[in-house]
Amino acid sequence: MSEKPARRVLLVDDEEHVTRALERALRKEGYEITSVNDPREALALLKTQAFDVVISDHLMPGMTGIEFTKLVRDRYPDMLRLMLTGQPDTDMVIQAINHGEVYRFVKKPWNDLELKVTLSFAFEHLDTVREQRRTSAVVRRWNSIF
Repeated sequence: MSEKPARRVLLVDDEEHVTRALERALRKEGYEITSVNDPREALALLKTQAFDVVISDHLMPGMTGIEFTKLVRDRYPDMLRLMLTGQPDTDMVIQAINHGEVYRFVKKPWNDLELKVTLSFAFEHLDTVREQRRTSAVVRRWNSIF
């Protein structure tokens, strides 16, 4: 029996106490979690390590969550993006969806159970997308033979 691959999550928030609280909330869920406190550091890390999901704060010094998730979407389109925000407004939500293709928003302060469920749904979504890609590749190969 093959072992299920690690589910890798990158947390990006300029406030260290927030990333520590997120880590505590998700510790027992079986995710491989990496935290950084600067979006530029996260972008550098993404050049060398692959992650399935990134959870990013919106308001960070030097780069907003919208700018960050747009860069992530452009460079790593297969990575699912979630955004943390203390004050979601309609314009910000629309920009995040349109520019960063953010999958879901998590409002600060978050409810641990809601966060866990949101992340679980995110991974279910990722699994579905990946399976659809595998199936499409098989069908294309099959069609090229016949």
